[in-house]
Amino acid sequence: MITVLFACVHNAARSQMAAAFFNAIADPARARAISAGTNPGERVHPVVVRAMGESGLDLSRAVPKKLTPELAREAQILVTLGCGEACPVVPGARVIDWPVPDPKDQAIESVRELRADLEKRVRDLIKVEGLGPDGR
Repeated sequence: MITVLFACVHNAARSQMAAAFFNAIADPARARAISAGTNPGERVHPVVVRAMGESGLDLSRAVPKKLTPELAREAQILVTLGCGEACPVVPGARVIDWPVPDPKDQAIESVRELRADLEKRVRDLIKVEGLGPDGR
């Protein structure tokens, strides 16, 4: 089982979105995603919950989590999402950086664009790693 950790600063948007897409698309017998933040927010941004709901993914009960050493040890792949200097170091994990903008305080249209970008990136990652339901 491969664990992919999606990390951003607040775990209130980008990493939550990417993990939700990953868990919806990847073969659950082969891989799973978790998400966390270096400085977690109080909640997932409502506009993100709305945009993901439009894609059939419910983040209404998602809660931002702190990236702890214990959580980091679970990951074989770390995907950082625009956290710059605050990006975590996860010993032993392969790091992939996706420099994507923070959708905080953005209009729904911008969040939809980010949603589409993240879905494509997640699909590409699953394909490259061979973690899809068909082994591809």
